[in-house]
Amino acid sequence: MNKQKDFSYVKIAAIGSGFFALMLVWTFYNAYMPLILGDYIESRAIRGAIMGLDNLLAVILIPVIGAWSDRIDTRIGNRLPFIVAGMPVAAVFFILIPYGAAVTLWVLLVIDIIFLLAMTVYRAPVIALMPDHTPSEKRSTANGVINLMGGIGALAALFGLSAVYGIDRAYPFIIAGLLLLLAFLILYFTVDRNPPYADTSHEEFSETQPPSTFFKGIKWLKKPEFRGQLFILIAIFLYFIGYSGIEAQFTVYAVEYLNMDESSAGFTLGFFSLAFVIFAVPAGLLGSKIGKAPIMLTGLILLPLIFIAVPSLPELQAFFPNLNEVYVLQGVLFTGGIAWAFVNVQAYPLVADLGGKKKIGFFTGLYYLFSMASSIIAPGLLGLLMDLFSPTFLFYGAAVTFLVAFYFLRKGALIVRNKST
Repeated sequence: MNKQKDFSYVKIAAIGSGFFALMLVWTFYNAYMPLILGDYIESRAIRGAIMGLDNLLAVILIPVIGAWSDRIDTRIGNRLPFIVAGMPVAAVFFILIPYGAAVTLWVLLVIDIIFLLAMTVYRAPVIALMPDHTPSEKRSTANGVINLMGGIGALAALFGLSAVYGIDRAYPFIIAGLLLLLAFLILYFTVDRNPPYADTSHEEFSETQPPSTFFKGIKWLKKPEFRGQLFILIAIFLYFIGYSGIEAQFTVYAVEYLNMDESSAGFTLGFFSLAFVIFAVPAGLLGSKIGKAPIMLTGLILLPLIFIAVPSLPELQAFFPNLNEVYVLQGVLFTGGIAWAFVNVQAYPLVADLGGKKKIGFFTGLYYLFSMASSIIAPGLLGLLMDLFSPTFLFYGAAVTFLVAFYFLRKGALIVRNKST
């Protein structure tokens, strides 16, 4: 059988529908769940801690589930059992959130926890479907398509569901839940039970086979011969500190330092996401043609240069009085979104390639472990820099994380390349 003929962009689009629904739900949840919790909880710190529960669950469970999905063998394959167990439950309990909020806080929290657990169960397996159905040389392009669909999902949540929220609080939850169910059906009836680029054999662990457990796999990463893989994952951890910190603290910077109103601050940050959506597919094509690591390194050099320029924008207006600072900031952030597409579109395909066919789920779990662990500490860390020095240190701190990530990624990619040759 010619596996190259089994590669299909139709299947990639079907897998992308799962990522579209995932980003639609997550983006809306992150934007509006704090408002719903505000009906019962006045403290922003407590609401923030509850909102951080998803990242905590992700760090604990997603890597384990990713490795588990490499080894399980069922009638419907190795990824679909987790998708069957997670997506429908997540959809139903997402729909129930506004109704639980109308009863008591405890009912709302129980519904929320079940929803978060269900989302965690299927997240790594649904992402691992892409490399299962894609040859290595096409993974950057395929991931560009999937990131495009995820970005559209995020924009649909912010612009579409937000408008519906003003009509009735329950409507956007119902719409998003139904779209999540629809994505589940598309995945269930479209993806292969035995994908051509996956390997679920159960041989004993060695350099070319998966670890029997996730925790054994972590010990395996510490071995000198796998230092390159570890350095690449460290790079991902570092640059996600910069990205997640800016994502969480930009509106604080814009409102408190630039005196922008809250809606303008959020709208301005949207230019970063908009650029990422537009350039996700071109970035994937570049990664397929030039190489994943070189494109990522290019982005990691551009991002510090772009973000270091942001604090100087107010001084720039002193020399050009007619210059609209907000428009310039939006343009700078748009440029930053292009550079972020260079980095983020390549990252997961690069990590998926590190494990070969036998460890895709395991390395998918590691990707989420390192990226989401940084999301837990990033807002507080960069916020501390803002408190200790100046709000502008949000961008200086982020720039440092990108530069250090460049060092680790370059070193790790060289080690992996030299080993393969």
